[in-house]
Amino acid sequence: MIAAANQDLWQDGAACGKYFQVTCTGATNQGVPHPCTDSPTVTVMITDFCPPPGCKGDLDLSHEAFSTIADPRAGGIKISYQQYV
Repeated sequence: MIAAANQDLWQDGAACGKYFQVTCTGATNQGVPHPCTDSPTVTVMITDFCPPPGCKGDLDLSHEAFSTIADPRAGGIKISYQQYV
């Protein structure tokens, strides 16, 4: 389970290899109205940088990580996250 981090989280590569626990908290009013799965939390490792303007949020989850916590048809979701120690 992997993800790319936005510029603030990336910190010139310092976030690479760190783990974050990501939880689906709801819909973004686009796509599926109730996108979160019954297992809405996943742990991901940061492996890449998601540069602006392509990065629409803090984290860009891999398809595998996204589909674990949300319906892939949602396209985008609201999340909460914290570094996993």
